[in-house]
Amino acid sequence: MLTANILNLFDQTIFYGTISVENGRITQIDRLGPERTGEPFVLPGFVDAHVHIESSLLTPPQFARLAVVHGTVATVSDPHEIGNVLGVSGVNYMVAEARRVPFKFMFGAPSCVPATPFETAGATISAQDVSTLLAMEEIGYLAEVMNFPGVLHEDPDMMAKIALAKSFNKPVDGHAPGLTGDDAQRYMDAGISTDHECFTYEEGLDKARRGMNILIREGSAARNFDALIPLLAEFPTQIMFCSDDKHPDTLVKGHINQLVVRALEKGHSLWQALRAACLNPVLHYRLPVGLLREGDPADYIVVTDLTELRVQQTVINGEIVAQNGQSMIPDLRSEHINQFNCSPKTPADFVVNADPSGGGSLIRVIEALDGQLITNEIHQEASVDNGQIVADTSRDILKLVVVNRYQDAPPAVAFIKNVGLKQGAIASSVGHDSHNITAVGCDDESICRAVNLVIEAKGGLSVVGMSEDYQAPQSRLLPLPVAGLMTDADGYEVADQYAALDQFAKHVLGSTLVAPFMTLSFMALLVIPALKLSDKGLFDGQTFRFTPLQIIK
Repeated sequence: MLTANILNLFDQTIFYGTISVENGRITQIDRLGPERTGEPFVLPGFVDAHVHIESSLLTPPQFARLAVVHGTVATVSDPHEIGNVLGVSGVNYMVAEARRVPFKFMFGAPSCVPATPFETAGATISAQDVSTLLAMEEIGYLAEVMNFPGVLHEDPDMMAKIALAKSFNKPVDGHAPGLTGDDAQRYMDAGISTDHECFTYEEGLDKARRGMNILIREGSAARNFDALIPLLAEFPTQIMFCSDDKHPDTLVKGHINQLVVRALEKGHSLWQALRAACLNPVLHYRLPVGLLREGDPADYIVVTDLTELRVQQTVINGEIVAQNGQSMIPDLRSEHINQFNCSPKTPADFVVNADPSGGGSLIRVIEALDGQLITNEIHQEASVDNGQIVADTSRDILKLVVVNRYQDAPPAVAFIKNVGLKQGAIASSVGHDSHNITAVGCDDESICRAVNLVIEAKGGLSVVGMSEDYQAPQSRLLPLPVAGLMTDADGYEVADQYAALDQFAKHVLGSTLVAPFMTLSFMALLVIPALKLSDKGLFDGQTFRFTPLQIIK
């Protein structure tokens, strides 16, 4: 029996009482009197309303170990990333791994694998596959419908998948950055009920007014909390909190609890903030997560206060899974499944020859925006050396490459601004959505070394460059043996390894980005405008077609 101040999110009251639990469920809640000063508080656990577990670089058991410490008891998890690498078998892997720990993962059936026909993915998930997945208990919704042009043009395959979700009476998640007005209405009318891609208040307001549930995202790279949080007071029943993509170094520090605290600091009521973090996602996705009612699963957290929400204890199905900052979930090893079939590269593979006529002095450059998934297309004078277009660190224009990991093929090469490297290169096999190898660097030799480190490990994150004293070359690698996306190593150790790579990229190589690896991973995400790079070439996300690097006069 637990005695504390108990929060009731339904009638918005706090009272002093007891909670009795048997066989993982709350059997009785007794009110003993009004709230008592100095006593801890019990409230429902937090839910991440949209997250790709793979982006934490951790397997589901390792993710859960870190998340429960911050009061997270459940996630609405889109296995889209591993789906692009391994198809349905990858989704089944995530479900099987999730079953090993006392944490409430709900997975979605990926709706867009491959995400576009303009890149090489490792698998296809068909409408029949979606039907098979939706029949599973652990698959609770149709995952983000990124192909919003397909919805607007009533693409048969896309509409068939949405119809299947409706037939199973399961929600359909959205993904429609920048879509507003009549087009947003048509997208919603197709049956799509959420969007986590709003990046301005105006866009969120337009969609919320039309009845869309808005997921306020604050991840390791895409950070939309400050822009969208004013919507919470206006649409308290339609707002949820999510991370979308959360790297291990930031997951160690906090999760959805941080967004609740920030909402309070901005003047929102406790009840509004907890509704977004606890109540709304459980109700919308019909999660098997308790909300502190008699008969509910005993899922709750104990906190010392209602301002900083310091978590003393996290309980799932009556089992203590975190206590005083220590995770009780075991450190589990997992099977390593993968698909990685490319050979090492040479520096010559990354050479870009300038137009011999001299008419291509201007090039299209991807302008990365820190904290955003969207990019700009800008036109810059090419830096030419011995007939080759090269990086120019003085203008922060670096070479960006995408290497097909599924088969040997020539790399795609473009240029990018705002990464900030002054030397060396970084590379990653986490490259949304198809997860080819993406790298950015200052010279072809460094790029090649970084890419080959990833290839030799069959997945990972790498950095190469000179040491801080410029006396010797250095290289570091964080292996990701599970699908080239995740590791089953101890999550806390992985967080330290990742932080070391991040610091090397920033303080030794010079990157000015908040999360250089996370930002890099989105430079191949073709469904987010304006200019991106796939393994097949430079891609215009506005017109949805390839575009040449060099602008011929």
